[in-house]
Amino acid sequence: MTRETGVDSAAACPGGGASARKTLVIACGALAREVLALDLDWIDVTCLPASLHNRPERIPEAMRTCIRANRAAYDAILCLYGDCGTGGALDDVLREEGAERIAGAHCYAFFVGEAAFAALAEEEPGTFYLTDFLARHFDALVVRGLGLDRFPQLRDAYFGAYRRVLHLAQFDDPETAAKARAAAERLGLAYERRFTGLGGIGAFLEAPTRGEGKKTAAPWPA
Repeated sequence: MTRETGVDSAAACPGGGASARKTLVIACGALAREVLALDLDWIDVTCLPASLHNRPERIPEAMRTCIRANRAAYDAILCLYGDCGTGGALDDVLREEGAERIAGAHCYAFFVGEAAFAALAEEEPGTFYLTDFLARHFDALVVRGLGLDRFPQLRDAYFGAYRRVLHLAQFDDPETAAKARAAAERLGLAYERRFTGLGGIGAFLEAPTRGEGKKTAAPWPA
């Protein structure tokens, strides 16, 4: 199943397990297709709107509201978000609410691996990253989101310091790759692609125990 949410929509995607009490994954809407593709029948998935990335200060309280609305129905709640620009506020909420998130500052880091991402950033600091979701929704999130459709001259102001677009691809999908390449051309940047797959998300969600050896979010740097 590779269904995904739109940019502004939230969604609930129940799993297929028989247990009435299981694990809920609260994910960014930009990750819905990816987590559902893992086909884990012991989890339910609910997604917050991907457009919250344009207002990251709203992510922590949206997460808190979702946790409290669902806590009574589940044995555990996992958060499939990076810090995503909240400056540690998301981790504060998760500690207060007793939920756990995948480690990493953003989805690029947990898709490609934190050490590998650091190496990529060091290799070329002027990199604009695209996931499959961002490639498919480039017009909504970047072009219209930044006003480039109305003020194309802003392209240089936003992207003048960038040198390349790096597409971190979760699926081998020629159509999505073509959209990512077109996005790079629209920004006037070189295009590169690296296949990541879903290993980072899978390792977090499929951890054999969540009590002993529990994964915790990396502390936000002071």
